[in-house]
Amino acid sequence: MADPKGFLKYQRELPTSRQPKERVKDYQEIYKDFSDEKVKQQASRCMDCGIPFCHSGCPLGNVIPDFNDAVYNNEWEEAYHILSETNNFPEFTGRICPAPCESKCVLGINQPPVAIELIEKNIIETAFEKGYVKPNPPVIRTGKKVAVVGSGPAGLAAAAQLNQEGHSVTVFERNTRIGGLLRYGIPDFKLEKWVLDRRIKIMEAEGIRFEVNANVGGNIPVLKLMNEYDAIVLCGGSTIPRGLNVKGENLKGVHFAMDFLEQNNKRVAGDTIPKKEELLATGKNVVVIGGGDTGSDCIGTSNRHQAKSILQLEILTQPLTERPLDIPWTAAPMLLKTTSSHEEGCEREWAVLTKEFVGDKKGNLKGIKLVNIEWTLNKETGRSSFTEVEGTERELPCELALLAVGYLHPQKEGLLNKLGVEFTERGNVKDENYSTSVNKVFTAGDMRRGQSLVVWAIAEGRQAAESVNEFLKKEN
Repeated sequence: MADPKGFLKYQRELPTSRQPKERVKDYQEIYKDFSDEKVKQQASRCMDCGIPFCHSGCPLGNVIPDFNDAVYNNEWEEAYHILSETNNFPEFTGRICPAPCESKCVLGINQPPVAIELIEKNIIETAFEKGYVKPNPPVIRTGKKVAVVGSGPAGLAAAAQLNQEGHSVTVFERNTRIGGLLRYGIPDFKLEKWVLDRRIKIMEAEGIRFEVNANVGGNIPVLKLMNEYDAIVLCGGSTIPRGLNVKGENLKGVHFAMDFLEQNNKRVAGDTIPKKEELLATGKNVVVIGGGDTGSDCIGTSNRHQAKSILQLEILTQPLTERPLDIPWTAAPMLLKTTSSHEEGCEREWAVLTKEFVGDKKGNLKGIKLVNIEWTLNKETGRSSFTEVEGTERELPCELALLAVGYLHPQKEGLLNKLGVEFTERGNVKDENYSTSVNKVFTAGDMRRGQSLVVWAIAEGRQAAESVNEFLKKEN
C-alpha cells in the first residue's frame, strides 16, 4: 500500500492557516493551499495494516487505504471514483468532519494518524479542477416520484441516491436557499458557500428539482405530497434547542447559538437583516455556554464581529490532552480540542454552572452568575453528579449570551403532527429501517437519530434511500 516506508519517512503535516489577526477580518476559509506533492507524502503514511479500522471509524465506510494508494500513485481520477463510491459530498466532509476515521487509524497507536480528512478534501478539489466531476443523470427513469423534505446533508444525500436509481426527486426547503445546516449552521470560514452552490448545480443538472420557501405543513399542504408522490423522505433537522431553565433566560441578549449563526450566514450571503432583529457581538462581553463545535463557531463569529471579550463555558471538567492509558486504542477518548476559533481569541472555563442571567431595568442582559462545580462518580450506579464549590459564586459582565447546549428533538408542530408519525421517547421520529409509522413516509438524519455529525447525516440519507428504493420496487 503506497510507500511501505512512508510512515517512517514523513510526519503528519497539515496546511498552515492564515494569521488569526488577518483572518478575523473576513469570512473566507482560513487554510492555505497544500501542494499535491505534500498530499502524496501524507497518503504514503498509510501503512498497509492488516485490518484497516479506519473503515469502521467512518460512518460512510470510505475505502480509505485504496484512495490513499491511488493518490500516492498520482491516480487522482481513480482516487475520486473510489471516494465518490461511498461519499456523495467529500467537499463537505473534507472541510468540516471531525474525522472519526483518524481516531481508528492503526498508525495512531504510537504516531499521529494519517491525515485522512486532508487527503479526502484534496481528492475532490483536484477532481473538480481536472473536470472529473460531471453531471451523471440516470439513463432511464422509473416513473416514480419522491419528495425529500429538508435540504441539509441527509436530504441532499437521499436525493442524490434516489435520483441515481432513476426516480424523479423533488427537494423541499422551507428557507430561502438550499443547504440546511450546511448553508445556515456552518460559518463561511469553515465552509464557503460557493462549495455548496457548486454541488447543487451538479445535482440540478442530474435532474433533481429544488423548491425553496416551501414549508411542508405550512404553505405546502401535507396532503399535496401524500397525493402526488410515491414516497416521502423526512430529512429535517433536530431543530428545537435545549435551554438552561435558569432565571433571566428570557432577557434581551440571551439567544440560542443557531439563531446567531444562521443570521450571520444570511448577512454574509448578502441578505438584509432588520436592524431591530440584528444579533451582533460587536463591542460586547460575550459568553458562549457549551464547549462543542457549535460553541466554537460562535466564538469565531464573535471574533469577526469584534467582540469586547469572549468567554466559553463548559459544565464538564477539562478533557485530557493525551489518550489515557486505560482507554483502549480503538475507542475515541474525549480529548481537549483547540479549534481555529479558539486560536483567534477567547477565554475558556470548565466545570462551571450557569446560575442566573442578570438584567437591567429595561430587561437587557448585563451580567451572568456562575459557580464552579465538582464532579463525583457513583461507583455503584456508574453515574456522575456534581456539587457546587462553596465560595466560587461570582457575577461577570455579559451583554450577549449564546446557548450552544444541544437540541431536544425535531419540530413537531406542522409537518410531523399533520402526517401523524409516531415518536420515540426522546421525541425523534420513530422508524423501522428508516420507514416511519405512516405508509410510504421515511425519515433520516437528525430528525431520526437526534443531533449528530454531518458525516452521519450523509450516511443516514444514503441508507434511507436504499429503504425507499426497495419499497418502490415492491410497489412496482
